[in-house]
Amino acid sequence: MGRTRGFEIAKGWEDKGVNLPIRKTANSAAYDIEAAEDTVIPSFKLGQKPTLIPTGLKSYMPGDEVLMLYPRSSGPKKQGILFPHSSGVIDADYYGNVDNDGHIMIQCINIKDEDVVIKKGEAIAQGMFQKYLVVDDDNANGVRAGGFGSTGN
Repeated sequence: MGRTRGFEIAKGWEDKGVNLPIRKTANSAAYDIEAAEDTVIPSFKLGQKPTLIPTGLKSYMPGDEVLMLYPRSSGPKKQGILFPHSSGVIDADYYGNVDNDGHIMIQCINIKDEDVVIKKGEAIAQGMFQKYLVVDDDNANGVRAGGFGSTGN
C-alpha cells in the first residue's frame, strides 16, 4: 500500500521521543500536535517576535493538499498562548526542504502576565489536511528553495 499523507519525525529529532500526531476521537477533524521539547514563551510585549515551538515533525501529502495548523480551543484559557497569524500553512513542497527537512514549528505568543512554560509532549496545535483549488489561469512553476518563511524569497 502506498503512502498518501501523514507525519514523520524530522531529521535530527529521531531519538528525542517525539510522538506522531493522532486524532483523539473517531469524528475529530484534526490531529493533535505536541511540543517536542520544553519551551519558555515570555509574556507578550509590543514589538516582540513570536516564539517558535519545535514539534520534531514533518508532513507529506499530495501536491493538491495543504496541512493547516490551528490553535487548540483551550490554548488561550489553559496555556495562555495564541497564534499571531491565526493559522499556519504547511505546503506539500515544504516536506524535506534543504533548510530544515520540513520541520514544523508552531509560532506562539503568550497573553499571560508571566512567562509560560510549554512542556515536551504538551498538545499545542491541531493539524488538518485539506484539498485546495487553483484559478483557471494559474501558472505557478516555482520550486521551493528553503524552509520556514522561504516562499516570499
